[in-house]
Amino acid sequence: MRYVLIDTANMFFRARHGAFRASDTWEKVGFALHVTLMAANKMARRFEADHMVFALEGRSWRKDQYKPYKNNRAVARAALTEGELEEDKMFWETYDNLTKYLSEKTNCSVIRCATAEGDDVIARWIALHPQDEHVIVSSDTDFVQLVAPNVRQYNGITDELITLEGIFDAKGKAVVDKKTKEPKTIPDPAWLLFEKCMRGDSSDNVFSAFPGVRTKGTKNKVGLQEAFADKDKKGYNWNNMMLQRWSDPDGVEHRVLDDYERNRTLIDLTAQPADVKATVDAAIREQISHKDVGQVGSQGVRATFGVWLKTSAFCPDF
Repeated sequence: MRYVLIDTANMFFRARHGAFRASDTWEKVGFALHVTLMAANKMARRFEADHMVFALEGRSWRKDQYKPYKNNRAVARAALTEGELEEDKMFWETYDNLTKYLSEKTNCSVIRCATAEGDDVIARWIALHPQDEHVIVSSDTDFVQLVAPNVRQYNGITDELITLEGIFDAKGKAVVDKKTKEPKTIPDPAWLLFEKCMRGDSSDNVFSAFPGVRTKGTKNKVGLQEAFADKDKKGYNWNNMMLQRWSDPDGVEHRVLDDYERNRTLIDLTAQPADVKATVDAAIREQISHKDVGQVGSQGVRATFGVWLKTSAFCPDF
């Protein structure tokens, strides 16, 4: 089986920013709907999907594990104007209607776990289907860690397919780096994950396990590369780095290994706590679609959204 796994919120809200700047809110909403539906159809055809899976967001368990998690986004939201908040509300209402339509009117699987993120749903889907092929559709670089012989990632923003063999464009040709003039490749996903767990993730407000650590060590100091090379044996270089301690601006002492393990739980999409994995797996099994709703036409779309599909936008039709 070949599954196309869509990071639904990423696709829909990225499309929001592609609308013409002078567009009003209705036109922006319509454009996002149009792009999302057309893109999903394009992905199904391009990758010859046997089944489409739309992964949705729930309230993340990570917020209970690590209080600062994504707190920066609440600050950004607090800075929105009244008009921006109203537009944001309309987009979320439309997103909810879209996912309801996909769940009730199509043969796609629409998976949501109340206590986990869409990233967790996608990661656990792959773990539950190890013998199948998977194409993750998202511009989120967090998914690169999951790239494997049977897992590829498609970035719709750059129109690039990310694989272990290289990065390819829409015509299947290797993408050339403009600076080096060499074909683009991704580093070892395991290395990328290790580096991110050590450096943290500013976009999600996850702090570094070892602030200021060097990538490559010196004669007298171990760097990330040396520690990573020693990760499996847990020898001198690994322990030399992981057992070091540092103090934050509040005077709280940290051990690198403790913060690394915390970050690994938050960032590594295969390292969720066992109870989280069990909960997400149960949600997937419960919500997997076995229905056959027949052909889905424009009437189904119109009945669900109360809008007409046009080439340029969706317009209200109440």
